[in-house]
Amino acid sequence: MKKLKRSARLVEMTRFLLSRPHHLIPLTTFAQRYGAAKSSISEDLAIIKEVFENEGMGELHTLAGAAGGVKYIPKVSKEHALVFISQLCEKLSQPDRILPGGYLYMSDLLGQPALMNEAGKLFATIFADREIDCIMTVETKGIPLAYATGAELNLPVVLVRRDHQVTEGSAVSINYVSGSHKSLHTMTLSRRALKEKSRVLIMDDFMKAGGTIQGMVDLLAEFDAKVAGVGVLVESGEIESEQRLLQDYVSLATLTVVDAKGKEIKVEPGNYFSIEKLVSSSVDS
Repeated sequence: MKKLKRSARLVEMTRFLLSRPHHLIPLTTFAQRYGAAKSSISEDLAIIKEVFENEGMGELHTLAGAAGGVKYIPKVSKEHALVFISQLCEKLSQPDRILPGGYLYMSDLLGQPALMNEAGKLFATIFADREIDCIMTVETKGIPLAYATGAELNLPVVLVRRDHQVTEGSAVSINYVSGSHKSLHTMTLSRRALKEKSRVLIMDDFMKAGGTIQGMVDLLAEFDAKVAGVGVLVESGEIESEQRLLQDYVSLATLTVVDAKGKEIKVEPGNYFSIEKLVSSSVDS
């Protein structure tokens, strides 16, 4: 790469870091890339670090030593998170989203990359300090959210199938109960898709009682894997806490009212802020 002026180098370095979250980048990489001395690169990184932190864009961690370098950790400020979640709740509260049977139409929102990227950054903020090997979700609606979160955490995504595909090779299948009618379903995961003893972050677009997520938890047990966390875009507020199959999860929005006859939907912020507060308190202590 040709040698750049410092102003141009700062812009290019910022772009480079933003596109590689949670990736350790040696100083020699920048020095060789821009034809600059390490001392100049260190000064540039100090400027970028200050801007990231002051603007609530994230943190820039520096690791000393021969194997050291810098690592960009995406973080979303509480102010930005509040604005985004409020907008998400407003979009979800549109009356024309009510489907027959009292279901909520969300596919258009799940198909918006910009919206999913913002949601992924919020989940990456909560789970940034946890030891995670991969992201898991069930096909198909949760896929955009899982990939957005995986991109921000620099982690691969594992897809659980509802039907076994011959192209997946040998697989593990389990039955699980999901839905208001307590229907019995099957989910399957290729043996090659997940290493044993992995630490997995489970993502889902919607949670009612948590049957599908509990199914993934049970499936992980077959691989001797651990649940590192659970992230949900929208949870149902109709289910009492004690009726849920799991208690440890993070939600961005809570669906509190779906009145098909009166064409009314009410959506409130989920438990994101209370969980974020608990995580901050534990880190500070």
